Amino acid sequence: MTTTGFTDPRPVYVRATEQAAELIRSVRPADLARPTPCSEYDVRALLGHVVGGTLRIAVVGEGGDGLAVVPALEGVEDDGWAAAYDEVRTRVLKAWESDERMTTPARVPWGEVPGHAALAGYVMEIVTHTWDLAESLGRPCRLDPDLAEFALGVARAVLPDSRPRDVASPYAADREPPFRTRRPAPGDAGPYEELAAWLGREPLDRS
Repeated sequence: MTTTGFTDPRPVYVRATEQAAELIRSVRPADLARPTPCSEYDVRALLGHVVGGTLRIAVVGEGGDGLAVVPALEGVEDDGWAAAYDEVRTRVLKAWESDERMTTPARVPWGEVPGHAALAGYVMEIVTHTWDLAESLGRPCRLDPDLAEFALGVARAVLPDSRPRDVASPYAADREPPFRTRRPAPGDAGPYEELAAWLGREPLDRS
């Protein structure tokens, strides 16, 4: 998969949400307190961020003010996360059905961009958080490498290859980018490990 899909990332986004939904369905209540590669989140908070962030891009696609949506959902029952995510991802797919949405300007945290660029950014987000969740659960699962390659292409396009990330980032200069300093990827890294490294994430220490 190449970044030519940036001009219409909807098929990629569908696949990314299907992958995320499948993994979320495997989460058990006992998993919710597990740590994640995002040190500020346990699994429950990560799921709240995933559902809240998905709601935000749904509102953007509907023509509303997505920045008014706090990307953190609380109050979901322990066994209700799969249903909560399915509800918002269905809303996103409907909101972005129109081809016109691909060129209509959209306000997202990194600025005002064409719709296709906004949705591509949320492909990167959901693919990355799917890796976060897989790391947290620590159970064997196969993640689609094509999705990681697409997300990595987005990350390289919008985030500078600098240590630390600075004003070259589209998130600057009035707010901090929500990513740590890029770290080197291992020589044998697959696309998910490369994506995590570009975004400054590290696998959980299981020693």
